[in-house]
Amino acid sequence: MAATTIRLLTEADLAVYRALLMSGLEQDADSFRIAPEDEQHAPFPTQNRPDSFTMGAFVGEQLAGVVSFQRDGAERVKLRHKGLLFRMYVSPNVRGQGLAGLLIQEVIDRARQLDGLEQLVLTVTTTNPAKRIYERFGFRSFSLEENAMKWRGTYLTEEAMKLML
Repeated sequence: MAATTIRLLTEADLAVYRALLMSGLEQDADSFRIAPEDEQHAPFPTQNRPDSFTMGAFVGEQLAGVVSFQRDGAERVKLRHKGLLFRMYVSPNVRGQGLAGLLIQEVIDRARQLDGLEQLVLTVTTTNPAKRIYERFGFRSFSLEENAMKWRGTYLTEEAMKLML
Protein backbone atom coordinates (compact mmCIF):
# COMPACT_ATOMS: atom_id res chain seq x y z
CA MET A 1 0.00 0.00 0.00
CA ALA A 2 1.19 3.53 -0.75
CA ALA A 3 2.02 5.88 2.12
CA THR A 4 -0.95 7.20 4.07
CA THR A 5 -1.14 10.80 5.19
CA ILE A 6 -3.80 12.69 7.10
CA ARG A 7 -4.12 16.40 6.43
CA LEU A 8 -6.49 19.30 6.83
CA LEU A 9 -8.75 19.93 3.84
CA THR A 10 -9.87 23.43 2.89
CA GLU A 11 -12.20 24.98 0.36
CA ALA A 12 -9.35 24.68 -2.15
CA ASP A 13 -9.90 20.89 -1.93
CA LEU A 14 -13.63 21.12 -2.65
CA ALA A 15 -13.49 19.37 -6.03
CA VAL A 16 -11.57 16.31 -4.79
CA TYR A 17 -13.60 16.26 -1.55
CA ARG A 18 -16.90 16.41 -3.44
CA ALA A 19 -15.84 13.68 -5.87
CA LEU A 20 -15.08 11.28 -3.00
CA LEU A 21 -18.16 12.19 -1.01
CA MET A 22 -20.46 11.92 -4.03
CA SER A 23 -19.21 8.40 -4.70
CA GLY A 24 -20.02 7.58 -1.06
CA LEU A 25 -23.48 9.12 -1.30
CA GLU A 26 -24.17 6.92 -4.30
CA GLN A 27 -22.49 3.68 -3.15
CA ASP A 28 -23.35 3.85 0.55
CA ALA A 29 -26.55 5.92 0.45
CA ASP A 30 -27.97 4.34 3.61
CA SER A 31 -25.00 5.60 5.63
CA PHE A 32 -25.63 9.32 5.11
CA ARG A 33 -28.24 11.88 6.12
CA ILE A 34 -27.69 13.66 2.83
CA ALA A 35 -28.51 12.56 -0.71
CA PRO A 36 -26.38 13.21 -3.80
CA GLU A 37 -28.68 16.03 -4.90
CA ASP A 38 -28.19 17.70 -1.49
CA GLU A 39 -24.43 17.84 -2.01
CA GLN A 40 -24.17 18.86 -5.67
CA HIS A 41 -23.97 22.60 -5.00
CA ALA A 42 -23.35 22.69 -1.26
CA PRO A 43 -20.48 24.76 0.13
CA PHE A 44 -17.50 23.16 1.81
CA PRO A 45 -18.84 21.70 5.10
CA THR A 46 -16.51 23.47 7.54
CA GLN A 47 -14.78 26.82 8.06
CA ASN A 48 -11.10 25.77 8.49
CA ARG A 49 -10.93 26.89 12.12
CA PRO A 50 -9.78 24.91 15.16
CA ASP A 51 -13.46 24.26 16.03
CA SER A 52 -14.67 23.62 12.44
CA PHE A 53 -12.48 21.49 10.18
CA THR A 54 -12.42 18.66 7.67
CA MET A 55 -9.64 16.08 7.56
CA GLY A 56 -8.64 13.98 4.59
CA ALA A 57 -6.85 10.63 4.46
CA PHE A 58 -4.65 10.24 1.41
CA VAL A 59 -3.24 6.98 0.11
CA GLY A 60 -0.40 8.20 -2.03
CA GLU A 61 -1.87 11.21 -3.81
CA GLN A 62 -5.44 9.87 -3.79
CA LEU A 63 -8.02 11.18 -1.30
CA ALA A 64 -9.47 8.00 0.20
CA GLY A 65 -11.28 9.13 3.34
CA VAL A 66 -12.80 12.20 4.97
CA VAL A 67 -14.31 13.32 8.25
CA SER A 68 -15.60 16.68 9.44
CA PHE A 69 -15.89 18.25 12.88
CA GLN A 70 -17.74 21.29 14.11
CA ARG A 71 -18.34 22.65 17.57
CA ASP A 72 -22.03 22.30 18.31
CA GLY A 73 -23.28 25.70 19.26
CA ALA A 74 -20.43 27.71 17.80
CA GLU A 75 -22.78 30.66 18.23
CA ARG A 76 -24.66 29.30 21.28
CA VAL A 77 -23.07 29.40 24.71
CA LYS A 78 -25.19 26.59 26.17
CA LEU A 79 -24.00 24.10 23.54
CA ARG A 80 -20.30 24.94 23.27
CA HIS A 81 -19.30 21.93 25.39
CA LYS A 82 -20.23 19.60 22.50
CA GLY A 83 -18.66 18.89 19.14
CA LEU A 84 -20.13 17.06 16.17
CA LEU A 85 -18.25 14.44 14.14
CA PHE A 86 -19.95 14.14 10.74
CA ARG A 87 -19.57 13.14 7.10
CA MET A 88 -17.22 10.28 7.87
CA TYR A 89 -16.45 8.26 4.75
CA VAL A 90 -13.73 5.89 3.59
CA SER A 91 -13.59 4.59 0.03
CA PRO A 92 -14.50 0.88 -0.21
CA ASN A 93 -11.25 -0.02 -1.97
CA VAL A 94 -9.17 0.95 1.11
CA ARG A 95 -11.47 -0.11 3.92
CA GLY A 96 -9.96 -2.39 6.52
CA GLN A 97 -6.58 -0.64 6.34
CA GLY A 98 -7.08 1.62 9.37
CA LEU A 99 -7.93 4.90 7.63
CA ALA A 100 -11.20 5.37 9.52
CA GLY A 101 -9.37 4.94 12.81
CA LEU A 102 -6.70 7.46 11.82
CA LEU A 103 -9.35 10.01 10.90
CA ILE A 104 -11.37 9.48 14.08
CA GLN A 105 -8.26 9.69 16.24
CA GLU A 106 -7.25 12.95 14.56
CA VAL A 107 -10.66 14.47 15.34
CA ILE A 108 -10.48 13.28 18.95
CA ASP A 109 -6.96 14.67 19.38
CA ARG A 110 -7.91 18.05 17.93
CA ALA A 111 -11.16 18.18 19.92
CA ARG A 112 -9.31 17.55 23.18
CA GLN A 113 -7.28 20.71 22.54
CA LEU A 114 -10.38 22.92 22.32
CA ASP A 115 -11.13 24.92 25.44
CA GLY A 116 -14.38 23.85 27.07
CA LEU A 117 -15.13 20.96 24.73
CA GLU A 118 -16.34 18.00 26.82
CA GLN A 119 -17.93 15.56 24.40
CA LEU A 120 -18.15 14.47 20.78
CA VAL A 121 -21.47 13.41 19.31
CA LEU A 122 -22.35 11.71 16.05
CA THR A 123 -25.22 9.94 14.40
CA VAL A 124 -25.00 6.68 12.50
CA THR A 125 -27.61 4.48 10.88
CA THR A 126 -28.04 1.26 12.81
CA THR A 127 -27.14 -0.74 9.69
CA ASN A 128 -23.83 1.08 9.14
CA PRO A 129 -20.81 -1.16 9.93
CA ALA A 130 -18.87 1.98 10.99
CA LYS A 131 -20.79 1.86 14.27
CA ARG A 132 -18.34 -0.80 15.48
CA ILE A 133 -15.39 1.49 14.76
CA TYR A 134 -16.97 4.31 16.77
CA GLU A 135 -17.55 1.91 19.67
CA ARG A 136 -13.87 0.90 19.62
CA PHE A 137 -12.99 4.55 20.21
CA GLY A 138 -15.35 4.72 23.19
CA PHE A 139 -18.46 6.22 21.61
CA ARG A 140 -21.62 5.00 23.36
CA SER A 141 -25.23 5.05 22.22
CA PHE A 142 -27.60 7.44 23.94
CA SER A 143 -30.60 7.53 21.62
CA LEU A 144 -32.36 5.75 18.76
CA GLU A 145 -34.67 7.46 16.31
CA GLU A 146 -36.78 5.08 14.30
CA ASN A 147 -37.77 6.28 10.82
CA ALA A 148 -35.21 9.07 11.11
CA MET A 149 -34.62 8.98 7.37
CA LYS A 150 -36.60 7.76 4.40
CA TRP A 151 -34.68 6.86 1.26
CA ARG A 152 -36.21 5.27 -1.81
CA GLY A 153 -39.20 4.04 0.14
CA THR A 154 -37.22 2.55 3.02
CA TYR A 155 -37.06 3.98 6.52
CA LEU A 156 -33.74 3.99 8.37
CA THR A 157 -33.14 4.10 12.11
CA GLU A 158 -30.50 6.49 13.32
CA GLU A 159 -28.45 6.06 16.47
CA ALA A 160 -26.94 8.99 18.36
CA MET A 161 -23.60 8.27 20.02
CA LYS A 162 -21.25 10.30 22.21
CA LEU A 163 -17.73 10.18 23.53
CA MET A 164 -16.91 11.98 26.76
CA LEU A 165 -13.54 13.66 26.41
